[in-house]
Amino acid sequence: MRLAELSRRSGVATATIKFYLREGLLPAGRRVSSTQAEYDEEHLRRLQLVRALIQVGGISVAAAREVLTAVDDSSVDQVSRMGTAVAALPQPLPGPAADDPGAATADRVAREVQERLGWRVVPENPAHQALVSAISALLRLGYPCDGAALLPYGELAGRLAEHELSLVEEFAAPTTQLEAAVALTVLYEPVLLSLRRLAQAEQATRRLRDGIPPR
Repeated sequence: MRLAELSRRSGVATATIKFYLREGLLPAGRRVSSTQAEYDEEHLRRLQLVRALIQVGGISVAAAREVLTAVDDSSVDQVSRMGTAVAALPQPLPGPAADDPGAATADRVAREVQERLGWRVVPENPAHQALVSAISALLRLGYPCDGAALLPYGELAGRLAEHELSLVEEFAAPTTQLEAAVALTVLYEPVLLSLRRLAQAEQATRRLRDGIPPR
């Protein structure tokens, strides 16, 4: 397909597609003349992923390039590619500041929860650092944040991860699986947050208005 058709099928303006091509987010098409190129279904799928990352996920062009570079890096195994790609996605919180007095305690809690869940602890993982920041903030405010309070969140997260990886495995090609893992991470996080808030509203209504005692 030519650029105009790629634009029509993807819903992305031709000027934006050209920008993605210049930035290396989209592989070049097959050159058919000095001024025109042809694109295929792989370009369409990658373009939809880029659009999801940037326009829906709010990820910067630089971050999207880093994620896609990891996806395309066939020099390493599939697990490493997936880990690098997902770790490159923006985290909900930055890591703790160097002078954060609660960071050491928060790090111990974060490690404890992961160990109780049977997970590997990777301190340099941006998600681990974001978790430490969140726990440190809870500590400062005096809210429950010990291992017992956080363990149910980890157990739910584990079940969600199993479900999401099952969805990813429905795709056959390794690169397509990696793209799906990235897309699901970005697009399902707002789904998860929205469902959590809806559940909170429902539980609050049942307990406070209908008088249903907590379990």
